[in-house]
Amino acid sequence: MEINGYTRTCGVIGHPVEHTMSPAIHNTLARELGENLVYVPFHVPVGHVGQAVEGAYALNLLGMNVTVPYKSEVLPYLKETDPLAETIGAVNTLVRTEGGFKGYNTDMPGLYRAMCEDGVEIAGERVLILGAGGVARAVAILAAEKKAAEIIILNRTREKAARIAEEVNGLGGRQLAGALALEEYASLPEGNYLAIQATNVGMFPKTGEAVIEDAAFYRKIHTGYDLVFNPARTRFMSLVQQSGGRAFGGLKMLLYQGIIAYELWTGAQVDWALAEKAYEQMRKAMDIAESR
Repeated sequence: MEINGYTRTCGVIGHPVEHTMSPAIHNTLARELGENLVYVPFHVPVGHVGQAVEGAYALNLLGMNVTVPYKSEVLPYLKETDPLAETIGAVNTLVRTEGGFKGYNTDMPGLYRAMCEDGVEIAGERVLILGAGGVARAVAILAAEKKAAEIIILNRTREKAARIAEEVNGLGGRQLAGALALEEYASLPEGNYLAIQATNVGMFPKTGEAVIEDAAFYRKIHTGYDLVFNPARTRFMSLVQQSGGRAFGGLKMLLYQGIIAYELWTGAQVDWALAEKAYEQMRKAMDIAESR
């Protein structure tokens, strides 16, 4: 595509942002769909996120992604916030509207779309969530919204997990979620669980680590989802598979949060054939050659 006076610009703001895989997704989609659009990263120093949002709007940018550490910090600078993003308390996509940007969270819809693509349902499942940070909280809200039968949050500090469980129960109006300290994992009732690993343990460069190592824990898991995407195959995933479960990484979540953002910006509908092309470009950018 030739950049000219009609080219629309989208991008991502973060600190750091140099490692982002998002240009591989969005520039592939634009090229394949014939959109006169280019996507670039913008490194925004700490303390300048408000100026970045105002500047992006003044420069007529079509839309922006927001990555760490600005997903919550960006909220006061938006004209409007989508209800899901408001509930989660974090925004990763800004869509240009009259008078300012509207904020969305496409991370959780992206995770759900990836899970559906992999044949993993949440409805009726007993869901284990490892971690109690912002991502784990969002996953718990998603699991409740998608009709999980039970949600158990495991975290190093039980109190932090309990606060999320209480919030989820308050949102749903029923006792759905509970909390355990990480060392209490052995007290989990027997059964088949869908486990979602929502910490950064096992992320590059510390790829040999997992939150829990005990094989007895993994024998209770029929499907494990690790939200870490680098490496593509984590220690958590390996332990799930060694105990006979299915395991998936965070790469498709990364793909689909980007696709949903692109659809919000352009109105396009991205089918799986096109998503597959963006997925392969993203894998090439990450130098991932192994089979899926």
